[in-house]
Amino acid sequence: MAEDPSVTDAESQAFTAKAAELMTRHAIAEAEARAQRGEAAESVTRLDFPVSGVGGHGKARVKALAAIAAAYGCQSAVRGNTAANTERTLIIVGTATSLDALRVLLPSITMQMEASARFTARNHVADLRELRNYDRSTLATERSRFYRSFVRAYGYAVAERIREFRARLREDPEARGGAAGADSGAGADPAHGAEIVLREDIDRVREDFEERFPKLRPTRPERTHHKAGYRAGYIRGRRAQLGMETAVSRTGGSSLPEGDQHP
Repeated sequence: MAEDPSVTDAESQAFTAKAAELMTRHAIAEAEARAQRGEAAESVTRLDFPVSGVGGHGKARVKALAAIAAAYGCQSAVRGNTAANTERTLIIVGTATSLDALRVLLPSITMQMEASARFTARNHVADLRELRNYDRSTLATERSRFYRSFVRAYGYAVAERIREFRARLREDPEARGGAAGADSGAGADPAHGAEIVLREDIDRVREDFEERFPKLRPTRPERTHHKAGYRAGYIRGRRAQLGMETAVSRTGGSSLPEGDQHP
């Protein structure tokens, strides 16, 4: 339904968000079921996600999307993360179910984030133009700083919401369906079992990531910070269409061979 060309952008985002929510619920429920059945751990794999460099904002977009991936227990590296306006690739390592959810959610979040950033930055610059006699170059620089801070904060806010939602699912059997809990034996604690499985998944993802990228070097910290842009991006990110009925930390950054980097 989200990919149906006859639906509006808002409807597509709502359908995509609901799909991501259902997939997140399913991932928690599956972890719970695996813990009960004593099954082998879920496979760890990778997802290569293209990130636009248009406007020179590629690094900010990478930071935002990597934060969202981290909220799903994944780790990320990025190839081609230069200052140029070129496309780069965010390489996300995680469990199969986490990557399935991100494959659905990231394009929708990117679209919402960019539309919101363009609209808010345009209004910010328009207000400045009315208040002060800035030249075109100064306004362009102001817009760029605002936009980048907005995008980073938007991603961090969405990541917070995802973490809160996943934590609520782990703690509340009814929130994730409760089916697995109904089948558990006397005295069993399926939620505790799911928590152990998810914690082990994070450790396995970290080990797999380090094996894939053993020569990561820290990248330079982001120097652009605009308080108003960051505040606006955070507020908008808390309102993004995620399909998660909750008020939905941040991650850190490193250079790989052939231009790969840890975002």
